[in-house]
Amino acid sequence: MLNQERIKLMTRMAAYEEDQGRKNMSIGSYFRLDYIGMQIIGSIVYGTIAFALVFAMYMYYGMEQFMQDIYKMDLMKFIEGVIYKYLIFLACSVVITYIVYAYRYSKAKKSLKKYFYSLKQLSAMYDLESRQ
Repeated sequence: MLNQERIKLMTRMAAYEEDQGRKNMSIGSYFRLDYIGMQIIGSIVYGTIAFALVFAMYMYYGMEQFMQDIYKMDLMKFIEGVIYKYLIFLACSVVITYIVYAYRYSKAKKSLKKYFYSLKQLSAMYDLESRQ
């Protein structure tokens, strides 16, 4: 005889596995700091590429003015300013990345706890049924 409660639980679990379960299980396979650290490294790489592209577009746009003023300006001060802006941009990017991925990690862990609790319930149902 079919157990309706067990079927509902299994359907809910299957829907979770298909929808967000795979992503949450891959996130849950890491330690918290490993997962966040990996995302921060990616953010640093992509942030550096983005900053370089924006800086290249800025230089391309103002190349004529830059070439006229190159002998009048202090190049070391210009480079220091660019590096300072890069570090500020990168620091903001890293902080935002940390906040976002720490939240995603905790959300995935909570979701996985509910899933594993459902697995325990399902196992208990099977145990109860096999004893009868």
